[in-house]
Amino acid sequence: MASTCATMTPTGQVRQHSGGYLPIENYGLIGNMRTCALVGMDGSIDFMCWPDFDSPSVFCRLLDKDKGGYFSIHPDSSLSCTTKQQYMPSSNILQTRYINEVGVVDIVDFFPRPKNASVIAKGPRQNPYREIMTVQEELKRWLVRRVECIRGTLSLDVEIFPAFDYALEPHTTTIVQPVHEPGGERSKTVTFHSKNVKLQLDVSIDRGEEDAETCPTVVFKKVQRPGMLGEGVVASIVVQEGQAISFILRDDIQNHVTEHITSSILDSQQHDTQAFWYNWISKSKYKGRWREVVARSLLILKLMTYEPTGAIIAAPTFSIPEDIGGTRNWDYRYCWVRDSSFTIYILLRLGFTAEADAYMGFISERFMKSSFPDEGLPIMFTIRGETDIPERELSHLDGYRGSKPVRIGNGAAFHKQFDIYGELMDGIYLYNKYGKPINWEQWCSVRHMLDYVLTIMDQPDMSIWEVRNNKQHFTYSKIMLWVAFDRGLRLSEKRNFPCQNRAKWLEARDSLYEEIMEKGFNKEMNCFIQSYENNTMLDSSILIAPLVFFIAPNDPRFLSTMDRILLPPEKGGLTSTGLVYRYNTEVSEDGVGGREGAFSMCVFWLVEAMTRASVYEPKYLPRAINLFQNILSFSNHLMMFSEEIARSGEQLGNTPQAFSHLALISAAFNLDRVSEFQK
Repeated sequence: MASTCATMTPTGQVRQHSGGYLPIENYGLIGNMRTCALVGMDGSIDFMCWPDFDSPSVFCRLLDKDKGGYFSIHPDSSLSCTTKQQYMPSSNILQTRYINEVGVVDIVDFFPRPKNASVIAKGPRQNPYREIMTVQEELKRWLVRRVECIRGTLSLDVEIFPAFDYALEPHTTTIVQPVHEPGGERSKTVTFHSKNVKLQLDVSIDRGEEDAETCPTVVFKKVQRPGMLGEGVVASIVVQEGQAISFILRDDIQNHVTEHITSSILDSQQHDTQAFWYNWISKSKYKGRWREVVARSLLILKLMTYEPTGAIIAAPTFSIPEDIGGTRNWDYRYCWVRDSSFTIYILLRLGFTAEADAYMGFISERFMKSSFPDEGLPIMFTIRGETDIPERELSHLDGYRGSKPVRIGNGAAFHKQFDIYGELMDGIYLYNKYGKPINWEQWCSVRHMLDYVLTIMDQPDMSIWEVRNNKQHFTYSKIMLWVAFDRGLRLSEKRNFPCQNRAKWLEARDSLYEEIMEKGFNKEMNCFIQSYENNTMLDSSILIAPLVFFIAPNDPRFLSTMDRILLPPEKGGLTSTGLVYRYNTEVSEDGVGGREGAFSMCVFWLVEAMTRASVYEPKYLPRAINLFQNILSFSNHLMMFSEEIARSGEQLGNTPQAFSHLALISAAFNLDRVSEFQK
C-alpha cells in the first residue's frame, strides 16, 4: 500500500530536529491481537507493551527519549539514506526500506499469525468444543524483525534497550552467545530478565552460508545508557545482496527445551502471517471507490482486537498528547461502550460477522452483569472485561516532547456519561437487525437497563467528551438517551418482546425529544448547542443526530447547525482547513485546560451528515466529497489516523484511534451509497 520517504539525511537527524522524538505520524503499527508495536520510519520500535495491550511497556521511547527503551535497526550514522515504509500487500506486515547509492536494505517487521487460525473469542460463554476447533495452531508470541539486503552492501547498527514496567523495573542482561554465526546449533543469543518479565533475543542468519568469507556475523556487546535501569546490547552488521538476518524477541522459556529458530521456520511464519491477513481482508464486502483506504482501516481495527475476549481497544497507546507540552494525555488501551454501535454496524455491514459476534458477546456479557440501579453501566472495560482502571501518573517519564503528565489507567472509568446507554442500545438493535436475533436473557437485561435509565434521564452527566468539572445537561447525552428508549421500543415491537413499561419508555422518549428541541436549541443562534447550561457553545457532537435518526438530515434546524459548524472558528464555527474541532476549548471550561487539535472522527461525522443531507439538498454532496478527500490527506503515509490533527497539520493524540477509523469507514460507505443513488 502507500509509502512515504524521508529526505536524504544522516539517520537520526529527524529526531534531533524535534528534540529526540519522531513525529507521531512517522510510525506504523504491527500486532497479533494480543499486543502491538509502533515502528518508526527510522527503523526504531519505540512503543510496545508485553505481553498484552494493557501490560506495562517494554519499549516506550515514544514517551521518554532517554528512559523509555527501544529496539532500533538503522543504517550506520555516517550514511545518508532515503527511507520508505509500507505494508506488504493486504497485510499488517510492515516493510521499512533504506536506500543508498551503495546498497538497499529492507526491514520486515511482524508478529506471527497461524495461517488457518479462524479467530475469535474464547471467553466463558463460548462453546468449549468450538474453542478447540478454532485454534488450530499455537500463536507464537514473537516479535520478528527480518533484515534483508536487496542490492549492494549496507552497514547497519542494531540497538536493543528494554525498559521494563514503564521503565520502573531494573533488569539483568546476559549475552548467551557473544558471537553469532551462520549454521549455529542454537539461535538464543541474549536474555533480558526483569522481576516479572523474561525475554530472549534469537538471531537467525541465512542466505549467506555458501560464501563463508562474506557471510555476516553478529557480535553483541552490553552497553549501559544513563537513566536506564538495565543494560542494553548493540551490534554492527554488514549485509550484502542476498543475505538476511532475523532478530526475534520472545518469552524466555526457563527449564524447558528452547526452540531453535531457523531461516526456514521464519520463512514459514512470514508466509503464514501474510496468508492470514490476506484471507481475512478478502472477506470485506466493501467495493467502493475508497477500497484501499477502507481496507487499511479494517486491518488496523483488526490489530486493535483482543482476540481472547473480542474486545476492541480505543487505541493501543497511552498518554500521547492532544497538545504538545499540554496536559491532555490519556490512556486509551481499553474498550469503551461508546464505540459499540459504530463497531457493530461496520463489522456486520462489511461482512465480518465472526468479529461482530465476538465483540457483541463481550459487550453483552458486561452489561448483563452490570448492577442496576446501584451503579449503572461503566463507560469502559479492560480488555478482559474488568472495571477497575485506576489512573496514576508516571512522573519519572518526561512525556512525548515534554508533554506531562504521563498517565496510565483512566480516571474517567466511573464517570456518569449517560450517552453510553444510547450507543449500547443502538448496537444491540443493529446486531439484532444485521447479525443474530438477541436472546431472552439479553432482552431481560435490556428491560432492566432501560427501566434504570428512566430514573436518571433528568440528571446531568459528564458527556461524550469526558469533561472533568461540573456535570451538565449535555445535548448529545440527551439525544443518546432518546436513542436508548427509541431502540428499546423498536426492538420490542420487532421481536414482539413483552415490555411492561412500554408506556413509560414511550413517554420518556417523546418528552426527551420535546426537551431537546426546546432547551438544546438556541433560537437566536439558530443552532443546537453544547448543553442546556452552556447554551451559546457550539459542539460538533450534534453531527451524530441524523446518523442515529434523531432528526432528519435536511431539517432546517440541523442544516443551520451544520452550516455554522462549517464556518471557521473566528466566525463562530468549528471548521478550519477542512478540519473540525469538538468545541472551542479557549472559551469552554471543561476541567482539563489547555488546547487540543481538530478531531479526526468529527470530520468524518461531518462528511456523513453532509452526505445524508445531500439526498435532499444535492449541493452538499460535492462539499462532502471534497471534505472527505481533504481529511484523507491528513492521514500518515500508511493511511493511519490518530485521534487529532494539530493546527500545524501534524497528528496528535493516541494512535491509531479506532473511532477515527470506524467513522472513516462509515463515511466512505455512505458516500458510495448516496453517490450511487444520485446517479
